[in-house]
Amino acid sequence: MILLDLLPIALLGAFLGMDVVTFPQAMISRPIVAATVAGAFIGNAMAGLVMGAVLELLALEMLPFGASRYPDWGSASVVGGALFAAQPGSPSGALAASLFAALVTAMISGRSMVWLRRFNASLAAHEHDALEMGSAKAVTGLQLYGLSLDLVRGFAVTFASMLVFSPLIRAIVDSWGTDSRYSRGVVVTIVAAVSAGAIWKIFHLVPRARLLFVAGLAIGAFVLVSA
Repeated sequence: MILLDLLPIALLGAFLGMDVVTFPQAMISRPIVAATVAGAFIGNAMAGLVMGAVLELLALEMLPFGASRYPDWGSASVVGGALFAAQPGSPSGALAASLFAALVTAMISGRSMVWLRRFNASLAAHEHDALEMGSAKAVTGLQLYGLSLDLVRGFAVTFASMLVFSPLIRAIVDSWGTDSRYSRGVVVTIVAAVSAGAIWKIFHLVPRARLLFVAGLAIGAFVLVSA
């Protein structure tokens, strides 16, 4: 990818990175959505959907609320979906390598959210007196700063990740020697184990979780069969 090709992906990562905690929090940053849209941007929505499903299974138990720390799945899913979709024919090693890139991006981007929170806190500290007086200008200014900086953060993380991992993924795929069935099998086994652990935990913590899970599974199976 040339730099101009990366701009739409970086802008998508910026917007979906905001959705994680800032705006609009409409769940469009979930991996199954973000990676599919990123794949569509590349021209291969189905590959993006596959990467989104893999990342969604890993992200099941991580809920972005409160002061907890968590990966930024929005920008990371855009990176993973775009990288996997950019490999024509889904060659051997492409899924595993793109998943690795997405996970690294998720960790780095999650860390950048912590840095941004600290910076936002320092900005709020400088406006302490105005906030104490109930200044609408100070409140609005801090909100706009926070939104703008989060947009820039998501753009920078996505752009840098794509810039670094695009040539790296191509090099890994070109030198990958393991049969694609085995490499994909390992990926599926790992994400299935992680998701099973998350579901097991939810079963023991959320009332009627098992009933809701079975109902959702039945509805999904019915839609799949009747489609």
